[in-house]
Amino acid sequence: MEAVIPPLAWIQDVIQVGMEALVTCCTASRLNTTCDTAWVGALAMGMIFFCSPVVSIFTDRLGCRKTSSGGATLAFIGLLSSSFTNSLGVRYFTYGILFGCGSSFAFQPSLVILGHYFKKRLGLVNGVVAGGSCIFTLCFPFLMETLGNSIGLSHTFQVLSVFMFIQIFLSLTFKPLLPTTVDAKEKENLAGRSKTQQCLVHTRKYFNMQVFRKKTYTIWACGIATTVLGYFVPYVHLTKFVKQSFNIDDSKHWIPLVCIGGTSGIARLASGRIGDFIPGLKKIYLQVVSFVLLGILSMMLPQCQMFESVIVVCLFLGLCDGFLISLMSPIAFELVGPMQASQAIGYVLGLMAIPMTAGPPIAGLLRDHFGNFDMSFYLAGVPPLIGALILLSVPLLHERDLKKTEKTEEGKVKTQDSVVNGELLPGSPVTDAHV
Repeated sequence: MEAVIPPLAWIQDVIQVGMEALVTCCTASRLNTTCDTAWVGALAMGMIFFCSPVVSIFTDRLGCRKTSSGGATLAFIGLLSSSFTNSLGVRYFTYGILFGCGSSFAFQPSLVILGHYFKKRLGLVNGVVAGGSCIFTLCFPFLMETLGNSIGLSHTFQVLSVFMFIQIFLSLTFKPLLPTTVDAKEKENLAGRSKTQQCLVHTRKYFNMQVFRKKTYTIWACGIATTVLGYFVPYVHLTKFVKQSFNIDDSKHWIPLVCIGGTSGIARLASGRIGDFIPGLKKIYLQVVSFVLLGILSMMLPQCQMFESVIVVCLFLGLCDGFLISLMSPIAFELVGPMQASQAIGYVLGLMAIPMTAGPPIAGLLRDHFGNFDMSFYLAGVPPLIGALILLSVPLLHERDLKKTEKTEEGKVKTQDSVVNGELLPGSPVTDAHV
């Protein structure tokens, strides 16, 4: 079964992420203003992250199989219903809300299930699964362009809904090895209480806010949320930017997205192994370097005078994307420990939802106002630079807290050493005070 789970999780990751990026581009290329069309894909991506804390709760309570299959069903309904309407407002709901929310429930359990089967090489397996999502980014843009031009956007939605329908059955193959969190003691404690009290108990238990009591985690989560305000902008507007800035064939404007997907897949595979060799929170320095490069590269896009230079920039953008995605879980484990890692990951993804959703529409609004994407990409590079500065303080604060803890433990050891068989040694402060 261990040999079966990674390909299934990989296929689910591929279907989800590949369709997200490509359907967004198909939708944006056939609708109204840049700002309005950006909301369609940005809303779907935002819902994927916004629902993450709730998905963690459902996964703990119902298990990976039920949560993932239910989410895939909801995403299938959202995609299929999007094919029967041409209204942009309706697609905000069918694609942005239904498909985005369902994808969140279908996608996250496919990563959680890996922890049930792999212990020693979990980092490598996570890298393989995360890297698999880039395969559709490499091969599907050309297929989507052909389908969109030949059968139209509505029928393209129907074709893509077939893949999500297949994902429903893939989810049913999950066989969790760890039990859910419903135990007998919990049922005994809730016996005799009103429904309101039971609801409050469940809310306090599963919306656990203790992770925010750790300064390092709070600062790290805020830094990540700041960064993603400009993170998703190049992915949504890159195709239109290439069409507007360069006189190239229509068959070539997908090449930058393919480059991002290819190098992102390589970086996700490599970062999993690299992260295993970097001890503690020093992994954050990799994220800092990735964020700095991401901000600089976003600002370099308007300066590109040739199409080939855009491709070079996109190759490095993909590398930054790969390191960002693969290092999220290992850093969360280092910050809060394995017992609270699930909640920590869910909360940081939830915090990413609002800025990631707002970034592309704001960039589209700037493009509609100025008539080009220059200002959009310049400003999109600022949040990653700010986020990198915030993350730099996390390892420093963590080391300071460790030193304080070591001093406290040393003081306790000295106090214990001064006691022999229950009596204080001569010369100790307590003995002198007593004399």
